Amino acid sequence: MKTSHQDFGHVTVVTLSGEFTGDDAERFTRDMGDRIASGARDLVFDCENLEFIDSAGLEAMLRLRDRAAERMGQVRLVRPDPNVAKILEITRLGRVFQSHESLESAVRSLR
Repeated sequence: MKTSHQDFGHVTVVTLSGEFTGDDAERFTRDMGDRIASGARDLVFDCENLEFIDSAGLEAMLRLRDRAAERMGQVRLVRPDPNVAKILEITRLGRVFQSHESLESAVRSLR
């Protein structure tokens, strides 16, 4: 999986692409944990180009959601790929992660 991020004050926008599997989970959790420790409170994951996520990837996202919540922050998803959207639906995590159709909408929801 490839990632890139941009910081906008307390909001970090993370673009995810490729496949998010157990091989990526530890590095992802560490990198995002560093972002939170550096002052990011809210995380927005742009999932438009994320083609697949397995249980380890979902678990990593849930852990980050909990870490953000400890700092009164939240996590938003943007444009989940149809495969990822289906996985979120099947696992019922679509109810846990609020999804948006645009980055602007996701960031606005965090103010």
